[in-house]
Amino acid sequence: METNNAITALSALAQEHRLTAFRLLVRAGEDGMAAGELARSLAIPHNTMSSHLAVLSHAGLITSRREGRSIIYFIAPDAMRELLGFLADDCCQGRPELCGLTIQDKPTACC
Repeated sequence: METNNAITALSALAQEHRLTAFRLLVRAGEDGMAAGELARSLAIPHNTMSSHLAVLSHAGLITSRREGRSIIYFIAPDAMRELLGFLADDCCQGRPELCGLTIQDKPTACC
């Protein structure tokens, strides 16, 4: 992951409602969540939620698809893996396995 992409992703997550929405989408997995459901879960107006989702989408952290009248949002697992990898690249002098951060070693890890 390029540094500028990491900065964009981290900036998108550096806001309480966006971080909470992203974490809800992580837990939702492949089923994703409708924008309205996310707004209700966070108790924020739908238009505010739409703005937050646009920021996360622009950062490449989430994707969406239309189902009838709803837009369902999902995390972008590859982007999440890239960001986590970027953050762990220099861990323990370039040996993230020493820090216990290697995701590949954990077959049950969500990403």
